[in-house]
Amino acid sequence: MTEPAWQEKFVMYDSLRVVVHDNGEHLAASVARRAGDALRQAISVRGRAAVVLATGNSQLSFLARLADEEIVWSKVSVLHLDEYVGLPAGHPASFRRYLREHVVEPLQPGAFYGLQGDASDVAQEIARYRSLLEREKPDLCVLGVGENGHLAFNDPPADFETTAVVHEVTLDTRCRQQQVDEGHFPDIDAVPARALTLTVPALLSCPEVIAVVPERRKAAAVRAMLEGPVTPQCPASVLRTVPHATLHLDQASASQLGVQQELP
Repeated sequence: MTEPAWQEKFVMYDSLRVVVHDNGEHLAASVARRAGDALRQAISVRGRAAVVLATGNSQLSFLARLADEEIVWSKVSVLHLDEYVGLPAGHPASFRRYLREHVVEPLQPGAFYGLQGDASDVAQEIARYRSLLEREKPDLCVLGVGENGHLAFNDPPADFETTAVVHEVTLDTRCRQQQVDEGHFPDIDAVPARALTLTVPALLSCPEVIAVVPERRKAAAVRAMLEGPVTPQCPASVLRTVPHATLHLDQASASQLGVQQELP
């Protein structure tokens, strides 16, 4: 594929490769190209591919550009990071609905496995989704970073050591307020207090992890994850220990970072 004409700045924070793009659109195009490469490679090697996708406003441009990639979607299985407990699949804020609208309907993947937050037996749903992940063996995980530094719905303090693959969590106030600020709920009381989410070790177990983090509202979280300590109090900081992860920023989300060491 033709290399992009815009500038990308590559920097390292511990083991984490960080790419700073001119703007959000360039970020989205670059990540779509890299995700396309990963899925095409998996299909070439094992005849199929599986991807775990994030949701939220920060992922919309990337998902739109992913549609431009030449991928045999009939050979791709799509899974996702998290879902609210008790929220039906048809609710406007449901992540299953989000992925159906932005991925499943336009791209027609071979399979979509939704995490059923409204299941009558949460423990059984956790076991079901764990089995799906173990069977599908995702080749790629594309995730975001919350304003409180969360990964998926692993709010601070996150569990970096758990052996679980999926677990039920309580959402903190800042996380729930972000959902209101993004327009998904009318007020914080309407945001479910519990969610199902892939654990931090499960997210990082994928052979390739791409974090898509545009927008100025994420700048403080980006600074904390890259320039603060690696700590469960900032879950995203664990990405600095992951050599198979890449963090993609735009100028706005990188705006609070200090001096960066450029790669050769």
